[in-house]
Amino acid sequence: MPEKTVTVKGKKFLIRVEDSDRPADYQKYENLRQAVWQFAEDHLAGSRNLLCENFLHEGSSLFLGAFEENEAGEFIPDEAHLVGFSYGFVGIRDKSLGFDRPDNLWFYSQFLGVRPDRLHYGLGILIKEFQKEILLNYFHVKQVVCTYDPLTAVNAYRNVHRLGMEILEYRVAPYGEYGGRLNRQDVPSDRFFAAWYLEKSPEAHRAEKLSPDHLSLPRALKVSHKKVAGKSGLLELEVVEEVNTELQAEQLLVQIPTDFYLLLNETDVPDEGVRRIPVDWRLSTRQVFLTYFGHGYRVVDFLKFSDKKPECFYLLKKESG
Repeated sequence: MPEKTVTVKGKKFLIRVEDSDRPADYQKYENLRQAVWQFAEDHLAGSRNLLCENFLHEGSSLFLGAFEENEAGEFIPDEAHLVGFSYGFVGIRDKSLGFDRPDNLWFYSQFLGVRPDRLHYGLGILIKEFQKEILLNYFHVKQVVCTYDPLTAVNAYRNVHRLGMEILEYRVAPYGEYGGRLNRQDVPSDRFFAAWYLEKSPEAHRAEKLSPDHLSLPRALKVSHKKVAGKSGLLELEVVEEVNTELQAEQLLVQIPTDFYLLLNETDVPDEGVRRIPVDWRLSTRQVFLTYFGHGYRVVDFLKFSDKKPECFYLLKKESG
C-alpha cells in the first residue's frame, strides 16, 4: 500500500494504511482515540474485530495512522510514535438499492483524531488528503460522509473551507448526552451531516475571494464578549446576545465561537450563568440553522477574520428557485 512522508514545522511524519494481520496492532488506535476524546465508557470494537474490519483483510474499513519520526530518523509504526489516525467504513446511501450499484456506495468517516500535543501541525488536513487518495484509487468510492459539531471552528474550517464539504442537514442531538474531553453532557450533541465529493474541487463550494465586504453582511446572531470567572480564572468569552431568524438577504453570516472546546472547558464551573454559555450557543445556532436551511439557505463557506478580535462565521446563501 502507498504511504506518504511529510515535513511540518521541522518534524517529519509518515502517513500510512494499516495493513497488519496481528490483532494487537489495532489496539493503538483505540488508545489514541481515548487520549483524544476521553470517552471512558465508549470503546471501538475489540482489536480482533478491528483487524477483521480492515479492507485489506475481510472487511470494508480503512485505518490510517500518522507516525512521527524518531530521534534516529526512522519511522516505526507503533503506539509510541502514533500521533494521528482516521477510521471509517463503506456504507450505502439508498437502502432500497443495497449494494447492487457501485454508485450507491459512500464512505462514512467516523473518527479523525490527533494527539493533543501535535494539534498544530496540520495533520488533520494531511490525513484527510491521504484518505482521499486511498478511497479514489483503491476503494473507487467518490463520496465521503461524516458528522461534526457545527460550533467547532477548527473542524468547520477544515471540512467546509479547505476540503469543500457540503452540509446536507442539521441533526439535533443524534448522539444523546455524553461527555469526555471534547463534549459535555449538559450541552446537546447537535451535529452537521456533511458530504465530501472527492472528484470536485474544493473551490467549487467556496465563496468568492474573502474580503472585508463580507463583514458587512447581515448577521443571524448578535455576539458580544463578556468577562467571566472561568475554570482557569477571569477571561473573556463570546456570548450570544440576540437571534434573528427573519433576515431576507441573499447572503448572511452565522457566527460561532473561535474555540468552542476552550469555551466548553472554561465554563465547566458551578456558576449556572457561566455554565449556560455553551448551551445558549447550541440552542441559538440550532434555531438559526434549522430556520434558514428550511428557507432554502445553504452553507457555502466558512470565514475567519482577525482584524480586531478573531471572529469565525459560516456564510449562508439563499438558493435560487
